[in-house]
Amino acid sequence: MKLSGLRVIDLSSFLPGPYLTMSLADHGAEVIKIEQPGEGDPVRHLGLSDGPCTVYFRNLNRGKKSIALDLKAPEQKALLLELCDRADVFVETFRPGVAERLGLGQAVLRARNPRLVYCSISAFGHSGPYRQRAAHDLALEAFSGVLSLTVGSDGQPTIPAIPAADQLSALQGLSAILMALLRRESTGRGDFIDMAMHDAMLAACSNITGTTFAENRQPIPRHERSIGGAAFYQIYGTRDGRHVVLAGQEPKFIENLLRKLERPDLIGLCVRGPGPHQQTVIDFLGGVFGKLSLAESLDMLSTLDVCYGPVNTLPEAFADPHALARGMVLVDEAGRRHIAPAIRFAEEPAAPRLQAPALNEHLDEVVQSWLGRGAPAGKAGAGS
Repeated sequence: MKLSGLRVIDLSSFLPGPYLTMSLADHGAEVIKIEQPGEGDPVRHLGLSDGPCTVYFRNLNRGKKSIALDLKAPEQKALLLELCDRADVFVETFRPGVAERLGLGQAVLRARNPRLVYCSISAFGHSGPYRQRAAHDLALEAFSGVLSLTVGSDGQPTIPAIPAADQLSALQGLSAILMALLRRESTGRGDFIDMAMHDAMLAACSNITGTTFAENRQPIPRHERSIGGAAFYQIYGTRDGRHVVLAGQEPKFIENLLRKLERPDLIGLCVRGPGPHQQTVIDFLGGVFGKLSLAESLDMLSTLDVCYGPVNTLPEAFADPHALARGMVLVDEAGRRHIAPAIRFAEEPAAPRLQAPALNEHLDEVVQSWLGRGAPAGKAGAGS
């Protein structure tokens, strides 16, 4: 696999760091998850379980090895430092300054191991006036302005189902780590990655900053191209209480549907671009779909070259024949389902190991294979 032989120390918890390091593990990296004795990663205890751990935990930590260490105990911190000396990548999600207080800051670890790629994921990064603020995903969506545009039919901000700040910072961090590893091939040196979730959210605003950068004003969601102001980028209710979306505004798609519905007179309103003038088309299409069931809507749209889709429930999405054909649902030996990796290679594809580690399961194995000795009895992992 692409990352076979890569050694990763994962000192992260909750979502961004664990998702990043699981992506590395899926492609062959050996990821050592360092957890608190006793409780471990809080996600071990969040949500429903269908086996020895919660679904949430195994969705983020499959294929890793777990060691429980008390980082305030000198002997256990010393063991971690020895492991870091032999690692390629180190990932942590502490608030800025915490790793330094623990003696695990990037300056210390990279002085000991200059080849180390050290990735720190935090809410606001290691510089700037907000660097010490605590924040999770929703707060970062709010700070970035994205939540102000994620509005319901009442015009009020609504909580998104997907934690965009968590996922985007994980993927940006993954990209940064791979860039640093590639550069290390020629320089022999690692690097420090200051990955701020707030930065990741702002960087993802490419499609919605037109009015802000050009006119210094807040976009009006119901007038904007991709968030409410276009009839062909819109959600429509169906007769049976379901929903269908139109999601392509190219003229050919507009013409194909409106000619089918015998309303070519509305084409001009759509090709003029987004804005309040499209409300007439939105109202018309709302009436059309409101008289059809979801199945009838999909049958009609399937005969046309139009971008559309049903608003699936989550169970429907994972049972969708295309998702199944693409292998996006994996099943382990116990019959538990897992989300497959989205990164696909023609050669050396991912081979995710579908087992999530028990807390401190791999202490002896890792110390023996990395350090060539047995684990110190009664020290590392105490209280786990």
